Amino acid sequence: MAFVASERLHLGAEAEVWAGTWMGQHAVRKLRRPRKWRHPDLDLRLGHRRMMSESRLLIRLKRRGLNVPAVWDLDPQSGRMILERMPGLPLIEILRKSEHPQEFINTTLRNTGALIRRLHREAITHGDLSTNNILVDENAEVSLIDFGLAAIDYEIERFGIDLHVIDEILGASHPDHTDAIEVLLEGYASEEERLGEAPEQSGGAVPTAEQVLKRLEEVRSRVRYHG
Repeated sequence: MAFVASERLHLGAEAEVWAGTWMGQHAVRKLRRPRKWRHPDLDLRLGHRRMMSESRLLIRLKRRGLNVPAVWDLDPQSGRMILERMPGLPLIEILRKSEHPQEFINTTLRNTGALIRRLHREAITHGDLSTNNILVDENAEVSLIDFGLAAIDYEIERFGIDLHVIDEILGASHPDHTDAIEVLLEGYASEEERLGEAPEQSGGAVPTAEQVLKRLEEVRSRVRYHG
C-alpha cells in the first residue's frame, strides 16, 4: 500500500519530510534530495550509505525500547524511508508557548535529558540535538527524531558536543527558560543513577554520564575562550 501524504513537515537541504498514512498508520515519509553539485554516482552512494546507517540505528534503538520512530519501509535506491510518526509537538513549540505550567516544562526537560543519556548508553550520538528534533506529548513523554547525522561512537568528545548543541540552542532560542539546560542535565545524570553502570557495547565501554558532563564543561570553556 502506498504512502498517502497529507502535509509537508520539512524541506531541507538533505531531505523532504511529509506526514501522512501508511497501511492505515500515522507515518512520515523522508525523501532524500539529490545534491546537484555532487557527481550523481557519488551522491547516490553517499545518500544510500547515510540512509542505511540511519535505518540501522533506529532499528537498534527501537529494539532497546527507546522512544524513536520505527522504520516501516525503506527504498535506498530512491532515497525513501517510511517511519512511524511519533506523537507530540516539537520541544521548541512547548518552550515558546506560555500555557504550559513550569512543572510540565521541568518534567519535559528531565525526561529529555534521561532519553539522551539512554541514547548515549547505546554508544550512539545524535548529531543534531535541536529543539525541533525532540517531540513532547501531553504527558511530558519525549521522543527523538531525525537521526540523519547520528553515529556509533566511543569518543567522549562527540558525546560532549551532542550535549553542547542542545545547551547552545536552549540558551540562544529560549532565553526565558534560564535554568532549562541545568534541569535537562539533571535528568541526564539521574538516568545513569537509576540504571546503573552502562553495559559494555561491541566496540567497548561508553563514557559515563559523569565523564560526558565533565567534557561538556570543557567544550563550553573552549567555546567561551575562542568566542
